[in-house]
Amino acid sequence: MEQRTLGRTGRPVSVVGLGTWQLGADWGDVSEDDARAVLEASAEAGVTFYDTADVYGDGRSEQLVGRFVAEHADAGFTVATKMGRREEQVPANYVEANFRAWLDRSRRNLGVDTIDLVQLHCPPSDVIDDDATYDVLDRLVEEQVIAAYGVSVETADQALSAIARPHVASVQIILNAFRMKPLDAVLPAAAEAGVGIIARVPLASGLLSGKYGLDTTFAADDHRTYNRDGSAFDVGETFSGVDYATGVEAAQEFARLVADSGLDVTPAQAAIAWVAQQPGVSTVIPGARNTDQARSNAAAGEVGPLPDPLRDAVADLYDRHIREQVHGRW
Repeated sequence: MEQRTLGRTGRPVSVVGLGTWQLGADWGDVSEDDARAVLEASAEAGVTFYDTADVYGDGRSEQLVGRFVAEHADAGFTVATKMGRREEQVPANYVEANFRAWLDRSRRNLGVDTIDLVQLHCPPSDVIDDDATYDVLDRLVEEQVIAAYGVSVETADQALSAIARPHVASVQIILNAFRMKPLDAVLPAAAEAGVGIIARVPLASGLLSGKYGLDTTFAADDHRTYNRDGSAFDVGETFSGVDYATGVEAAQEFARLVADSGLDVTPAQAAIAWVAQQPGVSTVIPGARNTDQARSNAAAGEVGPLPDPLRDAVADLYDRHIREQVHGRW
């Protein structure tokens, strides 16, 4: 699989990585054996970048990823974790003592002395804008607690604020065919600054697979059930903030566009390839709950350039169905 440099980390990473939220929690039950199989299948398919967080299953995801990477010490994997959501997301909690405590816990979970990349986990805008945030992170780099740092954000404005900081290595943001605002300013600014872009939620929580209908149900402990109104966390993380009925209709049209394009790919692969082929994207991090999904997602990294008529049709779909709901919000 193609390798790209992840911004100021200087590290090569696969253009399609693996998001591991689902290996911890909030996507229904995934057994430890199934989680291990997903990690193995991804690696066999060329994935070298794994994204996790300290709150995914209260550390379960970090532990699973850490053990897997330790058993493949010569594989050249890069692991990114996140911190900042173990406490209430208010600026007063984003202080050095908490950073150190969170990172010490993550280092134990991952089984490492130095974390490859830590990302602030969708913190308040005041934290992203505060000089003191980066002073602490710079000290942690100097002490080799972390090798590099970035910010995972909800909004384009937050991304642009982080990109302007001289030592921010990467920005993680939602980018998919149902969330196009980052194309306007975020990706060009990141490319100019040499900041990596980690694109998350490339399938809009599975909508862009084209497999969901209005009668599809999800487990009670799946965020696609309990967070549709944003009561647990930012609603933009669930179906990219798109109303479910609208999303199903638009996703079915997306699937038809892919079928009519003549490409020998699934809708999910086309959706991932669409993200990966945007200028400035370093890596895309779809999740997978089983080995078939892991292999299929990774294969999207080897899809050739999408034809212009398909790209144009996807942009038109966005304008007709999606733009009004999401473009001004994030």
